Amino acid sequence: MNDALLYVFTTNGLLFLISVLFWKFPPKKINSLYGYRTPKATQNEQIWNFANTLFNKSLLIYTGISFIASLAFVTFLNATLTWQPMAFVFLSIIVSIVKTEKGLTENFTEEGKKK
Repeated sequence: MNDALLYVFTTNGLLFLISVLFWKFPPKKINSLYGYRTPKATQNEQIWNFANTLFNKSLLIYTGISFIASLAFVTFLNATLTWQPMAFVFLSIIVSIVKTEKGLTENFTEEGKKK
């Protein structure tokens, strides 16, 4: 296995594996160790479940896309990889967080009640 492929598997592949684990085993209750934890997401159990479901689904989709894109860079384009896989990882996480926060704002009030 060449170094570029190993790099992709240890960055994008690992994040994709973590997103699959989050999706298959979402947190059951609000906790301080596992799950999507922001002040808004931890207001109550209903918001917690909504936020984790939305975040886990978004993270799974976007990390899958970033993993495939990084593999395409390595295999089809024979590109020299430096920062690209990490940029895909970073963008996957940022887009997932933004989509989740937008979903929370659209569905819940600031007090934590369903709109």
